[in-house]
Amino acid sequence: MDFRPLLDAIASARRPVFFTGAGVSTLCGIPDFRGPNGVYRDPDAARMFEIALFDEDPSFFYRKADSLVYGNDGTKPGPVHEALAALQRSGLCAGVVTQNIDGLHERAGSSPVFAVHGSAATHHCRTCGDMKTFEEIRAIRGGVPGAVPRCKICGGVYKPDITFFGEALPEAAFDGAVRLASSADLVVVLGSSLTVQPAASIPPLALRAGGRLAIVNRGETPLDRLAFFRADDLAAFARAALAFAAARG
Repeated sequence: MDFRPLLDAIASARRPVFFTGAGVSTLCGIPDFRGPNGVYRDPDAARMFEIALFDEDPSFFYRKADSLVYGNDGTKPGPVHEALAALQRSGLCAGVVTQNIDGLHERAGSSPVFAVHGSAATHHCRTCGDMKTFEEIRAIRGGVPGAVPRCKICGGVYKPDITFFGEALPEAAFDGAVRLASSADLVVVLGSSLTVQPAASIPPLALRAGGRLAIVNRGETPLDRLAFFRADDLAAFARAALAFAAARG
C-alpha cells in the first residue's frame, strides 16, 4: 500500500488530528474488547469495569487488568503510538483523540491526548482524591499480580481514571476532543471501527468544518465512503509515518 498520498496530506494540513481505537494497541499485544479474542468473550472479565464491583472488591479489577492496563507482561507503546509521537515532534500532529484506556499514547510522548473513555495515565484515591501517575501506581503495586494500590494518606484505594460502567464520560476530555476535531482540517482515524458512540461522532466534526477524513483500519467503518484515503494495514502506516517523520528531521 502506498501511503504517500496520506503522508503528503498530513504534511500539508494546517492542523492534522489523529483519532485512535483498539487496533493501535492490539499491535502491542493488548486484546481488544469485542473482537474474536476480545476481553469481553470472558464474561467474568467483562465485569472488571463495573464501578460497584470495584468499590466492593478492587482486587477483582487489578487481577484482571494486569496485562490489559498495567503492562506487567512488558507491554510498551507500539509502532502507531511511536509514529504519532514522532509526527508530533516534526510538527505534523496537533493532538490525539483516543478511545483507548491504556495510556500508551501518553507514555509514548504525545500531547495533548484526549482519552474520551478515560485513561490509566492517572489514578485517584477513592477516599481522599489524592492523584498518582501511572508509573507511581506501578511502583506502589511492585509488579505483584493483582496487588491493590492503597493511599498512604488515608488508606483508600486508587482507581485509574478510566470510565467504568456506571460512571459518566470524562467531560473535560470529551469537550477537548470535540474542540480539537472541530478545528482540524484533517482527521486520520487509526484502528477504530467507528461504531462506539458517542466517540464515533468526533471524526465527522472535521468534515462539517470543511476538513478531510482518512481511515486506516482493518475492516469496514460507517465513514469509509467519506474518506479521501482508505487503507487496512496499521503496521505499514506506522512504518511509513516513522520513516516520513525521520526524513523531515
